[in-house]
Amino acid sequence: MRQFIFALVLFLTVAFVYLSFGELQNILQTLQQGNFWFILLAVFIQFGWFLVTGLTYLALYHILGMNATVYKMSLMSASANFVNVIAPSAGMGGMVVFISDAKRSGQSSGKVTVVSVLFVFIDYVAFLVVLALGLIVLFRRDNLGPSEIAASTVMFAIAATLGFLLYLGSRSAVALGNALAWMARLVNRAVKPFIHRDYLSEARAYEFSHEMAIDLKSLPERYRSLIKPFLFAFAAKVLMMSILMASFLSFKVPFTAGTIIGGFSISYLFLIVSPTPSGIGIVEGIMPLALSSLQVPWSQAVIITLAYRGITFWFPLGVGAIAFRMLNRTNT
Repeated sequence: MRQFIFALVLFLTVAFVYLSFGELQNILQTLQQGNFWFILLAVFIQFGWFLVTGLTYLALYHILGMNATVYKMSLMSASANFVNVIAPSAGMGGMVVFISDAKRSGQSSGKVTVVSVLFVFIDYVAFLVVLALGLIVLFRRDNLGPSEIAASTVMFAIAATLGFLLYLGSRSAVALGNALAWMARLVNRAVKPFIHRDYLSEARAYEFSHEMAIDLKSLPERYRSLIKPFLFAFAAKVLMMSILMASFLSFKVPFTAGTIIGGFSISYLFLIVSPTPSGIGIVEGIMPLALSSLQVPWSQAVIITLAYRGITFWFPLGVGAIAFRMLNRTNT
């Protein structure tokens, strides 16, 4: 079964790369024109991002009484990111990487599920802090438009919904189950005319809530312990902004702190609310517009976008493929 899954993932990867071959060529040509040392610096910062993401997961594991190493958490987070891109399933594909590892190592799948949901929630909260600064920059420069406000509202709604579900789970498994079942019914009603069957199981929603509720109930007593993973999540955003800054330096494009914060905030915002995995095809269109609205010439904004996406999307995708293979070898 594992070999079949690996073969399926390999096929999807080849298909994904083939369909995106033109964009990859443009990115490689763009990176070749930049300053080698600043490009290399950006790559090293990206490795730092892998480490900090692993530390975030590790901190959440420790909160729930599970043991792991930074190395393994970094591998698993990179692998989960890879699976989410090539087999998009609203983030569930990446969660399966952690759940499968928990089952093999004899750990609670409920605890790992809580960790995965907490990671997403904390990551969103950390980004909302950066987004607030970005919106202030856009407002002060008179560049805050309806699309940014609408996307920010969606982003806040997603984070608030996750926070509300975590709160319900900490209070009552039944309440969380009812909420998840209600959401499943809404999704099923929306997609049933197209697939002619239920897409989500309401029974599984109740099982899922009971798996999570036991561990969530202890969180209100230890809410201060979430400060550490939050700081790691915020540090990950700072590292991504540093990659954007290195991209500017690589092509000798002038910038200000406001340009970096505003450009990153808008591009990452649309990455999250985009219907495509990791915002592919969306961020490449939105980011040049955001940068040009921040006084970056259009041609240079396109170059910066290609370099930034090459380092923060395509490079992690390749690392994630290697990490997925390494984990598959370890577990066979």
